[in-house]
Amino acid sequence: MTVYSKLVEVQNKLKAPKSQFNSFGKYNYRNAEDILEAVKPILKEVGAAVVLKDEIVLIGDRYYLKTKAQFIDAENGETIEVEAIAREAEEKKGMDAAQVTGATSSYARKYALNGLFLIDDTKDNDHDTLHKTDLKKEELKISQIQIDSVVQLITETKTELKPFLEYFKIKEISQMTATQADQAIKILEKKIK
Repeated sequence: MTVYSKLVEVQNKLKAPKSQFNSFGKYNYRNAEDILEAVKPILKEVGAAVVLKDEIVLIGDRYYLKTKAQFIDAENGETIEVEAIAREAEEKKGMDAAQVTGATSSYARKYALNGLFLIDDTKDNDHDTLHKTDLKKEELKISQIQIDSVVQLITETKTELKPFLEYFKIKEISQMTATQADQAIKILEKKIK
């Protein structure tokens, strides 16, 4: 069985329910720990492992936490990797710096695992995009996946951040609407081609 066959088997067998509850927002969600707990027995069954690696990266004038999720075939060492990026909040009320970094790491790990195992969180309330279902798409906030995509494309295309932000009349990427993010992704992808 190839590393890809093993990953397909894990993706098809994995069930990671939303076992956490946010009492403030009144919604269920899953975190990275829930995904890891659900995947461990399947990894043992197929003979594979998952390793998560965090790295701090500077993009523009902000630091981001980049997580790499590696799916490793225990028999031959072949790997498949997925990366996700999350930005630390400049300050988070009631949290010290280490807690902010830990929360950011957990968030990036969750989205790297989502990408690796094909878990779709776009309908999760913790995604900040569907708090009000009657909002038009233009009014929706940018999702973390869109932020990650925009940041990655800015890095890949070596786009200068300041003119990019000025073009969209924002001070930071997280202030984009979902529509602006879609537009930015299309523009940046054209630069790659």
